[in-house]
Amino acid sequence: MSPVAVVPAIRCTGLVKRYRDVTAVAGLDLEVRAGECFGLLGPNGAGKTTTVEMLEGLAAPDDGDIEILGMRWPEHEHALRERLGVALQETRLADRLTVTEVLRLFRSFYPRGHTVEEVLAVVALEEKRDAWVEKLSGGQRQRLALACALVGTPDVLFLDEPTTGLDPQSRRQVWEIVARFTRGGGTVVLTTHYMEEAERLCDRVAVMDHGRILALGSPRELIASLGADEVVEFALAGGAPAPVEAELVALAGVRAVRRDGPRYRMTVDEVHRAVPGLLALLQRRGVEMTELVTHHATLEDLFLSLTGRHLRDA
Repeated sequence: MSPVAVVPAIRCTGLVKRYRDVTAVAGLDLEVRAGECFGLLGPNGAGKTTTVEMLEGLAAPDDGDIEILGMRWPEHEHALRERLGVALQETRLADRLTVTEVLRLFRSFYPRGHTVEEVLAVVALEEKRDAWVEKLSGGQRQRLALACALVGTPDVLFLDEPTTGLDPQSRRQVWEIVARFTRGGGTVVLTTHYMEEAERLCDRVAVMDHGRILALGSPRELIASLGADEVVEFALAGGAPAPVEAELVALAGVRAVRRDGPRYRMTVDEVHRAVPGLLALLQRRGVEMTELVTHHATLEDLFLSLTGRHLRDA
């Protein structure tokens, strides 16, 4: 027997969205597998939120096709709403409702789902069940927003920048909730500009900028595409002749070099050879180094190699 084709949880082709003279999404093709955590990674303005809003049915594309769980907007809107969970970039809930009242309200929207007590346990808010929304911390509000998205036991969960503005502890609490959902077989589409978040949670990542996908694959695959495991960053004092990029690329263990004024970034596969070679070169040149940092290659380094910009710069 021939293998049965697996229908993706989400498929979109030629997706376009314009706002007057600005093209927010420019012919995007995307497929999200059932049961994976898929990340859209890019700076503010890359088109991540616009893409997700079209997938969620909150915005209509100007062109292109969207299929979710084998269904399409708007003809299957009611059926899709029952199977999707959505946590927006900013969720505003009534300040004078309690956590329990909010969850009872959202649970009433779905024919099936968790009980209020069950979803409180999932997001670890049992002790806040009687607290007003206005009394919650930022991290607790974000977990409540996640609870609202999860209460209908969705098949697909959309999370738009779910940890922006949260402290490290709250961020990790949200990460655990998302990881638990995917371990249970759910599909997640996550937008973020935090590299660690994408690397920690996502099975695959699409790196976006200016409404287009620049790279697609697992975080490990994308980082490996740099051709090196480590990055060496250094800055030089002014006044003396700086080394040219060809000299740096010729150093043992160096794969690529990018210069930005007095700062340099070298992708290297042998730090123990590249750094001594660099120091020797600068000594011969009589150039003083003012800063030296090494780190493992990340998705931020990939984005920089693709665009010449840091994720945070945009």
